[in-house]
Amino acid sequence: MTPDRTESDEVAYSTRIPADIGCPDRILGPLTARQTAILAGTAGALWLGYLATRPFLAPLAYVALVGPIAAVMTAISLGRRDGIGMDRFVLAALAHRRSPKRRLHAPEGVPGLPDVVPQDLATRVGPTPAVLRMPCEQVLDSGVVDLGRDGYAAVASCSTVNFDLRTGAEQQALTGAFARWLNSLTGPAQILIRAHRLNLQPLVDQLTHTAPTLPHPALEHAALAHATFLHDLAAHSDLLTRQALLVVREPDPATSRASAAPARVRHRLTEATRALAAAEITTTSLDPAQTAAAITEAASSEATERMAADHAEGEGRG
Repeated sequence: MTPDRTESDEVAYSTRIPADIGCPDRILGPLTARQTAILAGTAGALWLGYLATRPFLAPLAYVALVGPIAAVMTAISLGRRDGIGMDRFVLAALAHRRSPKRRLHAPEGVPGLPDVVPQDLATRVGPTPAVLRMPCEQVLDSGVVDLGRDGYAAVASCSTVNFDLRTGAEQQALTGAFARWLNSLTGPAQILIRAHRLNLQPLVDQLTHTAPTLPHPALEHAALAHATFLHDLAAHSDLLTRQALLVVREPDPATSRASAAPARVRHRLTEATRALAAAEITTTSLDPAQTAAAITEAASSEATERMAADHAEGEGRG
């Protein structure tokens, strides 16, 4: 049977959530300052080219010559890719093309190949790997992450809410509470949902170790059976779990106020914890060890190694 729904559950509610406050302002119709500068600079350069080539080049020939250039610059200035402007996307692509693709954690520097290596082998190896520069410089005793010139950040783990099983009034209350938190933001904030592999071995070891201490043989047998089930499940399945993290960042605009930035970012995280509690989201600040572990897991090469292993296994079967 379908449960009776009250009239309030059938009403469609709406909650005002702010748009992207970092979206650039429009200064000339729908054009932003960057778009206006790119189009104006392109138009000026093409006009100067026309004045320079007018004595010996027909106007139609000049239009046919510079038409593709104007079309490309217009697409770059007005187009968007992955939520950013095409001009920024092209600059990022060029920067990626010029940046080294192999990096190593070597603060002392990466030495070159010894002279005994033949030149043809050194050429095949490619350029020397560059030094890996992490954006995180250190984790303070308070759990705040020092990002160097980018300021400071604090990380907290968040619980999840089963939204679909709530009534319409309950969904409206949760959405309203979450919207109030978004409206109260005074600085950058990020919600990170990451999936990582689940390791059941500690739980299996704990069950195996504590099973003999149970007061009844049937309980011991059930615990050992459950440990065997978990071991087989982990051996034959690729188990994944999700982790929700809240990251708030406090830019450091002035060196004279650098000492107060970690306290400000911790205060912002406390305010977020209080605001999200109204949406039934439990937020727990990570201590220094947990923060370092979260950063290490996010930067680990486990996914790459897993893909390489799957690829090698596929080639072995082939």
